Amino acid sequence: MLNAIKSFFESNMLQDESKGSTEHSLKLATAALMIEMMRMDDHIHDDEELAMISLVQDKFQLTDEETNEIISLAKLELENSTDYFQFTSLINDQFSYAEKIHIIELLWQLAYADGALDKDEEYLVRKISELLYVSHSDFISTKLKVRPSNA
Repeated sequence: MLNAIKSFFESNMLQDESKGSTEHSLKLATAALMIEMMRMDDHIHDDEELAMISLVQDKFQLTDEETNEIISLAKLELENSTDYFQFTSLINDQFSYAEKIHIIELLWQLAYADGALDKDEEYLVRKISELLYVSHSDFISTKLKVRPSNA
């Protein structure tokens, strides 16, 4: 799973041996879920795309080149996947509960990036939340935390 991505990170981005390639694969899995969120309403808005790029880069402290590469690899991985299991199982195996909540928060931020929450976007956050075993109360609290005041 994710062999091309792991190879990229091992050869180009692995700087701290203690972190290993798993951390980078986790970043990729998170980026893939964020890209899927951006695609949920069947129309990629510029605001969403800019927000996704910014969230990936800022949250993972990546350079522009690394950000572009991880997004390209995540898109490729999404095209070759049949479900979200390969992404969520990796996250479940390696991330703490707090880190999983943070992923849900990132997804909510992306869902609201275009100023409107589509029902399909909310469905995806709910589904990913369930696959990551995030409680319903944390699912709701992260939504309320990032929801724009005008929504």
